[in-house]
Order: sequence, then C-alpha cells, then structure tokens
Amino acid sequence: MPRQIPFIIINEICERFSFYGMRNILTPFLISTLLMFMPVADRAGEAKHVFHTFVIGVFFFPLLGGWLADRFFGKYNTVFWLSLVYCMGHACLAYFEDNLNGFYFGLFLIALGSGGIKPLVSSFVGDQFDASNKGKAKLVYDMFYWSINLGSFGASLLIPIFLRDYGPAVAFGIPGILMFIATMVFWMGKKKYVHVPPPPADPHSFSRVARTALLAAEPGQARPGLSVARLGVAGAIVSLCMAPQWGFVIAACSALVLLLAFGGVGIAMQLERARGMHPDHAVEGVRAVLRILIIFALVTPFFSLFDQKASTWVVQGGAMEKPSWFMPAQMQALNPALVMLLIPFNNLILYPLLGRLGYEATALRRMTAGIGFSALAWIVIGAIQMKMDGGTSMSIVWQILPYVLLTMGEVLVSATGLEFAYSQAPASMKGTIMSLWLLSTTVGNLWVLIVNASVKNDAVTAYIQTTGFSVTAFQMFFFAAFAAIAMLAFGWYAKRYRMVDNYRGAPAAAGLATP
Repeated sequence: MPRQIPFIIINEICERFSFYGMRNILTPFLISTLLMFMPVADRAGEAKHVFHTFVIGVFFFPLLGGWLADRFFGKYNTVFWLSLVYCMGHACLAYFEDNLNGFYFGLFLIALGSGGIKPLVSSFVGDQFDASNKGKAKLVYDMFYWSINLGSFGASLLIPIFLRDYGPAVAFGIPGILMFIATMVFWMGKKKYVHVPPPPADPHSFSRVARTALLAAEPGQARPGLSVARLGVAGAIVSLCMAPQWGFVIAACSALVLLLAFGGVGIAMQLERARGMHPDHAVEGVRAVLRILIIFALVTPFFSLFDQKASTWVVQGGAMEKPSWFMPAQMQALNPALVMLLIPFNNLILYPLLGRLGYEATALRRMTAGIGFSALAWIVIGAIQMKMDGGTSMSIVWQILPYVLLTMGEVLVSATGLEFAYSQAPASMKGTIMSLWLLSTTVGNLWVLIVNASVKNDAVTAYIQTTGFSVTAFQMFFFAAFAAIAMLAFGWYAKRYRMVDNYRGAPAAAGLATP
C-alpha cells in the first residue's frame, strides 16, 4: 500500500466533515432563520431550491478544477489553493449568519472550492498507483469512500446539535475549522505523493480531434455531425435566452447539457473523418470518452433521487413523529453509518458469495443494481408520504427502510463510479473525466429543479389533483419511475460497453516523479 495514502484519507475525513456538516443543516437553517422574510408556505420550497442550486454549483465547478489541473497547475497545486478558497467560504457562512447576500457569497466560495477539488482528490488517489499495485486501487477507493462517510456520519450527528444549542456562527464555524485542518494535512504529505505533471500541449488532444472530426469535409458528402452540433449550440442559446423565465441556474445548466449531448452525438457521427489527420490511438481515445459520457448520462437520474435525502426527506421528517431531542437533519447520519457497514459487507461477503455462485459483480452490473435500489427507496418513501397525506401519524423510524435501500444504491453507484471513471479515462484527461463524472450530479439536481419548477404550473398542478396524490407524493413516485427507466437503459447499454484499462505503467517505465 502506498505510504502516502493515509494523508489523503485523513484529509478526506476532515473535508467531508466540513462539507456535510454545513450541507446537512443548510435546508433547516434557511427555513427557520434566513428565509423568515418569506411567507411560511413558501419557505420550504425556496430552501429546497437554494439547496439544489448550491449542489449544482458544487458539481459544476469540477469542470474548472479538472481543466486547471490537467492543463496548467497539476492536481496537488490546484487542490491546495482551492482548498484555501473553500476555507474562506466557511468563514463567510459563520460571519454572515444573518446577512442573506453574504451567506450566499459564502455558498458560492464553498461551491467553487469544494467543486474544484472534488474530481482531483479522487483522481489523485489513482495517481498513487501504477501497473505494479493497481490491484489495491479498488480497496483504497473503497477506503476513500468509507472515509467520506465517516466524516459525513460525525457531521450529521453533531452539527445539527451545535446549530440548535450554540447558533449558526458556531455550527458553520466548526466545519470551517475542520476544512482548515484538512488543508494542512494534505500539505504535510506533499513530499510523499506521486506528482503526475500536467501533460504537454497535445496536437492530438480530445478537443482537437473532436474539432477535426466535426469540420472535416469529404468530397460529395455533407457534414451531418456538424449540423447536429450546431443544433446543440442553437438550443443552448435558446436556453440561455429563457433565463428570465426559468432562472439562470436552470437555463445555464440546460445549455451545458445541450452542448454536451448534441456535440457528443455530432462528434461520434463523423469521428472516422479524423483518421489520417490524427493517430489511431487519439481517435480511439475520443471514442472511449464519448462512450464513458453515455454511462455518465444514464447515471444522472440516480443523483436526482440521492441528493433529495437532504432536502425532500428532511422536510418530510419534520412532519413525522420523533423524540423532542431528535432533529430531522440528524436522520441523515444513518446514510454514512450504513455506507461504512455496507462497503465491507459487500467486499467481504456479498461479492465473494456471488462469485462462488458464478456471477461476477462487475462495475457496470453493480451500478445497474444501484440505480434499481434507488427506485425502490423512492417507492417506499412515496408510500410513507401517502399514509401521512391520508392523516396517519408516522414515526420517523419509518424512514429507516428507504435510507437502507438508497444507501445500498449509493454504495453500488457512487463508490463504484469513482474507480470506474478513473480506470476508463485516457491519461491526458483524468481530471477532466472525473469532473464529468461529477457533472452527472449537477444534471441530476437539474432534473430536481425542473420538476420542482414544473409543479408550480397551474396545468401540472391540476393534473396531479386528478391522480389522487398530493404534489409531494406524486413527485416521489415520478422520481421512482424515472430511476427505474434509467436502470433499464443503463443495463442495456452496459452489456455493450467494452471495458479498458487506463492505469499508468510502472514508475520506471513512465518516468514519473515518485516519493
């Protein structure tokens, strides 16, 4: 095991405590304190909107962090400096506890810092391995994900108590202190890390091969791929023009999705035209990235369900029976606690058992099952909501079952996806591919914003009333169906996906800086 791994793991525990500490109290703090100027009936909806907008930012800025690391500064330097921005964001939350604009600026800095380092820390883990010890990478990625949830567990239990007993300045200040500790621990391991430098400017990079494919003209043939890409550009412009009606976040994220989707299809349609002008390995690298992006796109419905445990599920918990000392936000501690149990259970018992039965739990099979578990979780949470809508008083204990199902889905999708994304990414695009994996969470939260905005439409509300469901229950079953369809599509594509191995070679052959 690489001796530098403990520095990264400890850094991750502290950083995740800081992030989930502030994130898990964000919705109840907004409802109870910062949005008091709004009518009571509108506070929960606005708090959910702010929460998912923040999450979109957190998972959008990985694009910036991945680009800076891959092209200019390398992973270590980018992580270190953005971590300091992250610390400043926490300081703003604690200082501007009663100032809406100052508080939102702090959320922006945290989204920039947290999002910017998010793809790089996980891919930095992969950099510590080579062909000689890559077999341990899966174990370390599971340890890495386990450490994330250890930090989340502690934060989910303790920070709501600090918010209740000591106020927001302390509750938001403690995560800031943990983030500063995380930054210092990461810095202390600097001389022990494997530092993979940014690759030199490549005339056969992804963007240049893609540009060649789209623009290459062949005698007597049209350029259908370019036409498709232009449709994406036109759609993105229309989306941005709708910002006054949709809101900037929905409009901007929709524009990005259109550019990626139509651009990717257009490149795939004409990719063979790049051969001859670029080497075969560069063309095949672009093809590999496009295939990876399809996997990422099919995962987005999972994240639209998963992140609502900190918004929709917390709001539901607030209306359930519970002890006077227990706060709905603390229920989220169950998720990381279950993760820490399920990861060793799956690796030590479940996967070996399936292997003995002749069924290999491959990465894509695990991810398919994980999306299915998330759908089951939302069927259960929707059934609970129906009981509550009918006047039945429900204990918050009933949320345990959907938490178990959703957490099993998380372990199968998120923990697996980290290692999958790194192993499938070409060497020159490790940070960028990891950021695109995280972008799937942005798109997942975009679906949530779109659905929440749509139920404010009178026609949609009128239709929901004809179904006999409340708006909340209808949304829950809608998301369950959304994930079920995604599971079927993911499973179909997974059978056709060809896995590759893009771990770097042994140190002597690769000529990399080593400890």
